Amino acid sequence: MKAILFFLMMCSAGFSQTWLEDFEAAKRMAAEQQKDILLVFTGSDWCANCKDLEDKVWYSESFTAEANKRWVLLKANFPKKSGMPEPVNVNETKMVLTERYNRNGFFPYVVIIDKTGKVKGRTGYEDFETAEEYVSMLKNL
Repeated sequence: MKAILFFLMMCSAGFSQTWLEDFEAAKRMAAEQQKDILLVFTGSDWCANCKDLEDKVWYSESFTAEANKRWVLLKANFPKKSGMPEPVNVNETKMVLTERYNRNGFFPYVVIIDKTGKVKGRTGYEDFETAEEYVSMLKNL
């Protein structure tokens, strides 16, 4: 039984991924690994299309395998806030990323950038049947 659990943990580790929230760390990692950065603007708890991408693409085996080869993953998450809104901190990483890469406030919004921060491609929520279709579209940006 222990051997089966160990095997399952090792298999899932092969498909694991880490979403960063620090742009400078993502740029350093991209430079070290010679990868581009896949930046996702999301509203994780209120945006239906963001949730759809999360469920169908971001944690799929096909995306994870491709991401491990090509991209450092960076997420700018804007969850819904309840109660009194807090003052906006314009120096917060997700706000800086929005000012630079998503001034129109699209959600979800995906930006492929190189290790220096230069934009290579942009897309939003595209009609797709499978995760593989969406991954193929991302590779062609």
